[in-house]
Amino acid sequence: MTDSSEIAERLARVRAAVATAAREANRDPAEITLIGVSKRKPLAAIEAAFAAGLRDIGENHADELLEKAAAFAPDGLRYHFIGRLASRRARKVARQAMLIHTLDSLRLARKLSLIAQEEGREVRALVQVNQGGEATKGGVAPDATAALARAAAALSGLRVVGLMSIPPFDDRPRDWFRQLRQLRDVVAAETGIALPELSMGMSHDFAEAIAEGATLVRVGTAIFGARD
Repeated sequence: MTDSSEIAERLARVRAAVATAAREANRDPAEITLIGVSKRKPLAAIEAAFAAGLRDIGENHADELLEKAAAFAPDGLRYHFIGRLASRRARKVARQAMLIHTLDSLRLARKLSLIAQEEGREVRALVQVNQGGEATKGGVAPDATAALARAAAALSGLRVVGLMSIPPFDDRPRDWFRQLRQLRDVVAAETGIALPELSMGMSHDFAEAIAEGATLVRVGTAIFGARD
């Protein structure tokens, strides 16, 4: 059962923490988009969060995103796709997600470009970086990031707007976030592509991510509670 008041209270605490982290980093809180990650949570949880003012929702699985977006898509709600994206699901996901956080291959980039051209619109994406070289996570190696960003940005209809990472889970998250920011700066300088967005930081470490320049933070359990 979804407790709407509890979700609203959690959301208020997270928003306050985001604002505090931004101010401590001498940043404007308005620079940071809070994405509520509703993986395996019922539609009622998204409805409660939206009623409490949350406007960005992230989903990890294509089928779950498509099901929820078909059932609940009020004006002002933006869906983000933050999981591995198979080419066979790319068209439907691209129609529902305002931003794809997990561009990790030229093959996927070409597919998204084709979709954008066929449908006469722009698809926005982030290049996912696998900072720790972990086999269980998607993303390109840091030293391959510039090449993918350059090749993807050259494709019609596909707009690469930044980088995303799910770094190793350890006791030094800020180091990983700093490395991603520095990589973004290097890639932008090398390629000439504007890369304003950094998607990094989750429930346990979003404050550290904000301190290192995150513009998109992906928060699940701190808003919606533990998953079953």
